[in-house]
Amino acid sequence: MNQATLINPAAEHARSYYAASAHGMLQRPALTADLDADVCVIGGGFTGVNTAIELAQRGLSVILLEGRRIGWGASGRNGGQLIRGIGHDLSGFTRYVGEDGVRYLERAGIESVQVVAERVRQHAIDCDLRWGFCELANTPAQFAAFRQEQQTLNAQGYAHETRLIGPQDIRQVVNSGVYAGGLVDMGSGHLHPLNLVLGEARVAESLGVRIFEHSPVLEIIHGSTVTLRCASGSVRAGRVVLGCNAHLEELEPKLSGKVLPAGSYIIATEPLSEQAAAELIPQNLALCDQKVGLDYYRLSADRRLLFGGACHYTGRDPADIAAYMRPQMLKVFPQLAKVRIDYQWGGRIGISANRFPQVGRLPQHPNVYYAQGYSGHGLNVTHWTARLLGEAIHAGHSQGMDVFSAVPHLTFPGGRALRTPLLALGMMWYRLREILG
Repeated sequence: MNQATLINPAAEHARSYYAASAHGMLQRPALTADLDADVCVIGGGFTGVNTAIELAQRGLSVILLEGRRIGWGASGRNGGQLIRGIGHDLSGFTRYVGEDGVRYLERAGIESVQVVAERVRQHAIDCDLRWGFCELANTPAQFAAFRQEQQTLNAQGYAHETRLIGPQDIRQVVNSGVYAGGLVDMGSGHLHPLNLVLGEARVAESLGVRIFEHSPVLEIIHGSTVTLRCASGSVRAGRVVLGCNAHLEELEPKLSGKVLPAGSYIIATEPLSEQAAAELIPQNLALCDQKVGLDYYRLSADRRLLFGGACHYTGRDPADIAAYMRPQMLKVFPQLAKVRIDYQWGGRIGISANRFPQVGRLPQHPNVYYAQGYSGHGLNVTHWTARLLGEAIHAGHSQGMDVFSAVPHLTFPGGRALRTPLLALGMMWYRLREILG
């Protein structure tokens, strides 16, 4: 195991509530030698760390290379909403995977949540996991769709309680007047995502995984044995996993062109009193609406409101995230007008054109595997795809990965320079349609 020292977590990202409240954030060494392993994993987020766990549990030697810090990307900055589902409407993929494949994906979207829950339970990871989530309808039509969603879950034998909440009762779950109803799901929930991935990194190291931070890969030299070159060292491995998602960039351009990095932003209020928190979100659920630029929010363990959203495709972050997000929060909760904002931060999520995760291996280099493009469902789906990658690399085959790989993925048009503004225009069109009803 690498030598590691404790650091001041708040100094790592001063504006992030998660960094300020992280447990046992460690400073791991950079790669400074030429090493060998069965598998080298690139990326220290949920995909990379959990793939490393899955491989080490199967007896393979693993080195993980992270360009910044464990959990530095979306894994340590997201809304912390652990929600069932793979992506958007899965029925559209029937022509690629068949009806059995769609049923598999539906099960995976549910069972992936339990993979996270089991990892937290088995390894006693302190990440404030709580159960309960509510989808919020912005329109009566969206609320009507929730009824069909509930019926579908019942037909699938969903094991957890669901409840439709009509507009007259919506304040039972959220004290706001802007919603047309909701669907409560007690099989989904919320947690502290940075503490989860930090705990998982410690699990990986306990299994023998060697983790190196501040070690961006500068070059991949392909062959029957792959060489990954960093600034002060290298790794030779029989197989490689690319778990960089929105941060892959030019390391593998043909793959990074299939993911659009999009910014999402969160603010955290000062701690609320027990009474104020209970009045705001009476059942302490995670909540998310249905808008194109959706709002998602929840209470932290110390009763702060964490309010996020405003998905940006422009490639430019707001100069003042709090000033940008606070008006969105006050539309939902005008009663918070005098509440102080203590933290503000943002990060990049990876969006695929069809909003479906991309999992497989490079056709021209079959010993290089990847998983990316979670499109906002990364907390649970990363854990599932990590299991599939572990199966495929260890056994040489994974039926589940075959299902994911059967779905084709478009490369965003225009290359790196044009795909962001083109998608920004597309999102403006969808938002205009939303406003016009």
